[in-house]
Amino acid sequence: MRLLTWALALLFLGVQYTLWLGKGGARDVARLEEAVAAQIAENEALKARNQGLEAEVMDLKQGLDAIEELARSEMGMVKEGEVFFQIMDQAPGLANATPPAQTPGKSP
Repeated sequence: MRLLTWALALLFLGVQYTLWLGKGGARDVARLEEAVAAQIAENEALKARNQGLEAEVMDLKQGLDAIEELARSEMGMVKEGEVFFQIMDQAPGLANATPPAQTPGKSP
């Protein structure tokens, strides 16, 4: 009877080892579940990006507003009669600089 108990205990430990630490065990299942969750999140992000690109393509095919916007932003184009003002940031070294000295007797 005692030998049977030990044999069953060893068999139980062997099954538990395979279940928790062996190939296809609980550790592998948890790792694969994390990988699946990460892949699902990546797929959702790619779906959203694709939907945005599809909408942009449809807008470019059907409307002139998107083409006009791209021409203005990417190529710097303006409509006839428009005036384009470009405001440039002042260089960091010029902010504290003093104006050049004028020579006496000359005015700008």
